[in-house]
Amino acid sequence: MSESSNTYWSATLRLLAGILVIWFLVSYAAGILFAPWLNSVQLGGYPLGFWFAQQGSIYVFIVLIFWYAAAMDRLDRRFDVHEE
Repeated sequence: MSESSNTYWSATLRLLAGILVIWFLVSYAAGILFAPWLNSVQLGGYPLGFWFAQQGSIYVFIVLIFWYAAAMDRLDRRFDVHEE
């Protein structure tokens, strides 16, 4: 593989790792591990830990999908592997 290909895949894997870490923190850590601590804060009348476990992680997941699509488009254009 060429140097450009290695750099492209390295950047892609860094992006994926970052997105997976954010998804883990929001869905598992905020919804389960830190729920007792977060439940001291109310959001819309519900404890914040409960909100993250039930709805917040879904909203963040949808945002991450759009963020990933935009970031990959930028990466593809930067490494000139984009589609016309």
